[in-house]
Amino acid sequence: MAYESILVENEEGVAVITMNRPEVLNAMNHVVNNELHDAVVKANADEDIGCIVITGTGNKAFSAGGDIHEQREDARNRTEEERDARQGEHSRWMYELSASPKPVIGMMNGLAYGGGAVLASCLDIRVGCENTKFRFLAVAYGRINCTWTLTNQVGWPKAKELLFTARVVEAEEAFQIGLLNHLVPADQLRAKTMEMATLIAKNNQASVMGIKQILLKDMTADLEGMWQNEKDFTNVVKGYGVEDAFPEFIARKGRAQPMENLRGSTK
Repeated sequence: MAYESILVENEEGVAVITMNRPEVLNAMNHVVNNELHDAVVKANADEDIGCIVITGTGNKAFSAGGDIHEQREDARNRTEEERDARQGEHSRWMYELSASPKPVIGMMNGLAYGGGAVLASCLDIRVGCENTKFRFLAVAYGRINCTWTLTNQVGWPKAKELLFTARVVEAEEAFQIGLLNHLVPADQLRAKTMEMATLIAKNNQASVMGIKQILLKDMTADLEGMWQNEKDFTNVVKGYGVEDAFPEFIARKGRAQPMENLRGSTK
């Protein structure tokens, strides 16, 4: 599969997957989602790969989240059933990423908002820099996500705060609460991430994968059940339409157009 929106490098047993849409802050459209999924599946099947790294191009954004322009097009041109099906596929992919047999590290080169924060929360380890910041935006546009990932990383009280408020989490706070494993200067981010990834990749793959599998089982009796609960509830809470959810963004881009009785699928 030839990729148009991601880059893939194999380095010392590490697959480095880079979201490559810097002109839109690495926003995640359907192409990005499908290509990320394909690249991770292939890395897991490659015996020469022992660890996976996901990052974004540039120093501004890991990913700004879902592609709002594409969501508006979907709202115009696709039925609600089609949009729900696509959202379900994306949600399933997030679960599969979290359960990836091989460890996945996030090289957090910049902001991770909305869907970018969801993606980051599904990873095993995150390494950040002063440009890193998170924002779990679902409640701002009437959706639900990260209920089955964030609690395992920052604990229930802090997860509730971040999910209820949708506020920005700056790099230092993210490190203090455990959302980042390491916080380094931006010019050392790749070196630190690759140091950790190559250490993992050099170890016995069966042992590393076995440890991850056991930890996932110990972390919760039924991770898939927690994901399914969120997915089921999301099907009830449809959320705002794209025009209502992101009016400032759309107005800023000069593309605001009246849309009535549409409810868009957001990530």
